[in-house]
Amino acid sequence: MLQLKTAWPLLLILAIAACFFIPFLGAVHLFDWDEINFAESAREMLVTGDYSKVQIDYHPFWEKPPLFFWLQAMSMHVFGVNEFAARFPNAVTGIITLITFFLIGRKLYDEKFGWLWVLSMLGSFLPHLYFKSGIIDPVFNYFIFMGIWFASRLLIEKKSTFALLSGLCIGLATLTKGPVALLIMLLAVAVYWITNRLRKMVSLSHLLIFAFSYACTAGIWFAIDIYENGIGFFAEFIRYQLDLFLHPVAGHGEPFYYHFVVVLLGCFPISIIGMPALVGYKGQDDSMLFRKWMLILFWVVMILFSVVKTKIVHYSSLTYFPLSFLAAYTIHRHLSLSKEFPRWQTSLILFFGIVFALLLTAAPFLAQHSELIIPYIKDPFAVDCLKTEVNWNGMEPLIGAAYGILAVASCIFIFRKRLQAAMVLLFFGTAVTLLVYLKAVVPKIEQYSQAPAIEFYESLQGKDVYVTTFGFKSYAQYFYFRKQPEPKKESRDNEWLLKGNIDKPACFVAKSTSRKEIEQIPGVMFLYQKGGFAFYERSPYEH
Repeated sequence: MLQLKTAWPLLLILAIAACFFIPFLGAVHLFDWDEINFAESAREMLVTGDYSKVQIDYHPFWEKPPLFFWLQAMSMHVFGVNEFAARFPNAVTGIITLITFFLIGRKLYDEKFGWLWVLSMLGSFLPHLYFKSGIIDPVFNYFIFMGIWFASRLLIEKKSTFALLSGLCIGLATLTKGPVALLIMLLAVAVYWITNRLRKMVSLSHLLIFAFSYACTAGIWFAIDIYENGIGFFAEFIRYQLDLFLHPVAGHGEPFYYHFVVVLLGCFPISIIGMPALVGYKGQDDSMLFRKWMLILFWVVMILFSVVKTKIVHYSSLTYFPLSFLAAYTIHRHLSLSKEFPRWQTSLILFFGIVFALLLTAAPFLAQHSELIIPYIKDPFAVDCLKTEVNWNGMEPLIGAAYGILAVASCIFIFRKRLQAAMVLLFFGTAVTLLVYLKAVVPKIEQYSQAPAIEFYESLQGKDVYVTTFGFKSYAQYFYFRKQPEPKKESRDNEWLLKGNIDKPACFVAKSTSRKEIEQIPGVMFLYQKGGFAFYERSPYEH
């Protein structure tokens, strides 16, 4: 009975997380660039049978280590090469994350805190969506978080096992996305040490155990690659990581405050709920010391990636872990002390809840009535995209309207001092809204953007042709055409495909705004246009 009493919350969390994270993973195509990029690397591992190298278009891909691609490749081996398989590893990571939160929350506080932490992560916009994506960050973030957790236990219990596990987790994070994992860990430890007045925290033996564990985990793949292929790949990998920090990637040079806006809006409602807990801490018991770690981790990530020149939405996604903890801490404290929830926070929840409801309502409504916004759009490509024929049933805006009612109802519960009911309603309501929206609306919205091009690539699967884009960069042609290794080096040269002595048909996808340019090239035949994309073919006998 005792074992059943202990296990049933974990089984319930497993069931809830599976119900929210696994359904509809394949309901929409993978999105350019990152989702398709990563899935293609995993697919090429299956095609070549070479799991030691990360490749794109069968050329070395310098940006990432292989761990996440191994997970995707295993998933594709089981489920086939498709969207579901590409996103499944993150769904599993989401389930494991929520179970981990409950176990840690129960250890530090009680079961109620564990549940609040689970709901905080499950029922916030970006944290929920990331576990249904095919990007690297959920796995990467989980390993860093666990490295921090074991480090915090090391400082309290002084056990070598925790040093070993912390090094292992940071090593796995490095194998997932790169040495920035170790940088984040070292910065967090440095800040903790400084705020601890530079007092000795661990023994030299513990530091050596951490370093040994990290080196054995993170270094093994690099060591094998250097042994087999020389220093070239490793040198390029390090150079690329430095470039990301020092120079903005094209299209990602955002202002300093970029991640603050992303976290504030994207992490609703925990960004509002956890706001008061983002500064200050008191006490030296286990729970308060871990809260200190979470505060440090949040601010290290926010400041580090605000300073970094390249700014992309998911760079700040590690903040979701401490922010969800701080939101759970805030709610738990109010419930434990029977304190009234601040009116300013309730007002912000109501305001942003209504804003999100309006956005969720407006997207499908305006898509169905594009004539209302086309006169105000200056981008001809966007206008052509909005002219794509999409079948709507007209009920989709009701999802956003329902979310608005839910947000209002949650705030009414708060005003009536029923905080626990309000939070359960708000978090579960957000999760349900996202689940329904991802199935009912997002696939239709996607038909206005990349779907016409992807459908063209899919129609060419199995055909002996070249496939590429004209005038824009994409990874979709590799994954959705199921490109095989091509012996001709010239096939990667668009100039050769457009004007050279090709040996088989070459198919091109261009944005509608590039039609005039590509149609001036002799021998390129226009096939058709759908939405914002135009499709062309050049036969080998036409020069």
